[in-house]
Amino acid sequence: MKPIKKPITKSSMRRSSRGARRSVVAVAVGAVLALTATACGDDGSGATGDKGADGSGKGEITFWDNNGGVRTDVWKEIIADFEKANPDIDVKYVPIAATEYQSKVDTSIQAEGLPDVGGVGAAMLAGFAAQNALEPLDDRLAKSSLNGKLNEDMVKSLKAAGGGDGTLYSVPTSANNGVLYYRTDLFKKAGLDAPTTWDKFYEAADKLTDKDKNAFGYTIRGGAGSIAQALDAMYGQSGITSFWDAGNEKTTVNDPKNVAALEKYAGLFKKVTPAADLNNDFTKMVAQWDSGTIGMLNHNLGSYQDHVKALGADRFRGIPQPAGTGGKRVQVSNPVDGLGIFKSSKNKDAAWKFIEFVTGKAQNSKFNESAGQVPSNNDAGKDAWVSEAEPTKLAAEALTDGSTTIVQLPYYLPDWNTISKTDNEPAFQKVLNGSLSAKDFLDTLADQLNEAQAEWNEQKG
Repeated sequence: MKPIKKPITKSSMRRSSRGARRSVVAVAVGAVLALTATACGDDGSGATGDKGADGSGKGEITFWDNNGGVRTDVWKEIIADFEKANPDIDVKYVPIAATEYQSKVDTSIQAEGLPDVGGVGAAMLAGFAAQNALEPLDDRLAKSSLNGKLNEDMVKSLKAAGGGDGTLYSVPTSANNGVLYYRTDLFKKAGLDAPTTWDKFYEAADKLTDKDKNAFGYTIRGGAGSIAQALDAMYGQSGITSFWDAGNEKTTVNDPKNVAALEKYAGLFKKVTPAADLNNDFTKMVAQWDSGTIGMLNHNLGSYQDHVKALGADRFRGIPQPAGTGGKRVQVSNPVDGLGIFKSSKNKDAAWKFIEFVTGKAQNSKFNESAGQVPSNNDAGKDAWVSEAEPTKLAAEALTDGSTTIVQLPYYLPDWNTISKTDNEPAFQKVLNGSLSAKDFLDTLADQLNEAQAEWNEQKG
């Protein structure tokens, strides 16, 4: 087991005076550690502390898909290919909705019933690793056919998200990079250049807005998932390239440059955006853009096929985030998705064969072509479809050609999801409607992040 040197105390669990709450994952760690002290035997329960076994490399394995429904069809094809190539292994496929996946895994860690292998993306990795639920994969990767074949930046992102000890707990499958989609037909009609810089972005947002005709320049994300998009806009404009200061103790989110950037970005709401944006999550936002006359939309590669079906490929483009001063592009890290082996698995060798197969060139290409995402396998990234799907092509180039600086978000903090979602999405809505200043919002966010980082540093030390 992986001990935490200093126990979590009541004082360490206090949030700042502004009333933010600890995340479920972080609160659970103390209970899980107590549980594992008495339950470290290999009892087959699937609970944390069960070391599992390598197994025979044959028989049945269970795979939990962390985006069930959306990706079910392509996973069924890939699993059929795997079982044909490995007739002595059967894969039990369990699709789980993305919104329910993390809570289901957390519950199973403390009880029983974890699968052999499952989706483990960067945003949820720290919470699972902190509970000692994941199998380290560095040695298996080094000895496999995947060694040297995976995108180094994606591997580094997952290592960093795992808790700062440099261990690989998840093999990357894809990067779902942020994209600025814009309506080429509307831009052409208005005589506008492509929004490749922030100045051109704001110019277009204003010029394309005609409220009397229900036409808007932009749709802003005010509902679920709003914080990551706001951070992307902030750092993209400010040009700040690190989430923490030089001492790795204080966040840069409330730097005056970021405050000014958020003020300008949030000022778009209702001025050049629909009022409904205040509560829109990505589903509603994408549907609204696909069916209306809105000039621009920030989302990721995952919605590309939706836009093709709704608009046709000749009425829009998807490009990387706008560049800032001097042509410098800065964006925050988008969660890399991946596959991990749960430590309680009794058939880790078979589970690894599955991971090695599905992240090989052919299957990784098949998966990402279906998802419209950037492949993790370097050879898959050279396939023709990547060049033909322009948003994916441009996103892949931006991640590999040195034109973009990535600000790594602290996915390793067990509190990250609660701070960036539950605690602050409602507060961001207040910024949009003008009842909370951007400075007060970011100062509160910074207090919460600095406290979480201090606790993390203390536990590591």
